[in-house]
Amino acid sequence: MNVFFFKIPIRFSKFETYPNIVPNQIIVIIGGPGTGKTSILNELTHKGFCCYPEISREITLEAKKNGIDQLFLDQPLLFSELLLEGRQKQFNDAAQEPIKTIFIDRGLPDILAYMHYIKQDYPINFSTICKDYRYSHVFTLPPWEEIYESDEARYENFEQAKIIHEHIIQTYIEYGYLPIEVPKDSIENRIEFILNSI
Repeated sequence: MNVFFFKIPIRFSKFETYPNIVPNQIIVIIGGPGTGKTSILNELTHKGFCCYPEISREITLEAKKNGIDQLFLDQPLLFSELLLEGRQKQFNDAAQEPIKTIFIDRGLPDILAYMHYIKQDYPINFSTICKDYRYSHVFTLPPWEEIYESDEARYENFEQAKIIHEHIIQTYIEYGYLPIEVPKDSIENRIEFILNSI
């Protein structure tokens, strides 16, 4: 079995001990694969908002360079540990931003949702971290077949994407969130809906 190491540096902050006490509004946008999250985050960035990108694609593509076609499928626990580390770093960095509203593409509970999807066990600290690191708002983008596309980092077909979406929603609800569904619409109208809801 290939072993892949991809280290994401962690910048510790004054919020490391109490990560759920932060001055900023940290907003996460969730949904199954191919629902338009990246397009919305890119446009929010273009409009001048502070946005943190999805990092699972970066980990997947880096693994490909090391000869592992789909790290999530080959070594799901390692992939998830790397993702957990990276998303904790994103949260800690967002808590220190000089501007008060930060958007993040996917959050920590997404990791557990994918593990549930493949029926993979995970350490208890995964759950503890999801309880401690709390997002201000959660917006979900529903499955949308007309815009769905597969690529080198996205292995799922549309039917699988819908199942993953349901796992994601259920996992966030289990951690006390009430995800707000963003209607299928133009990017501009979806962004307007999100901004009017926070």
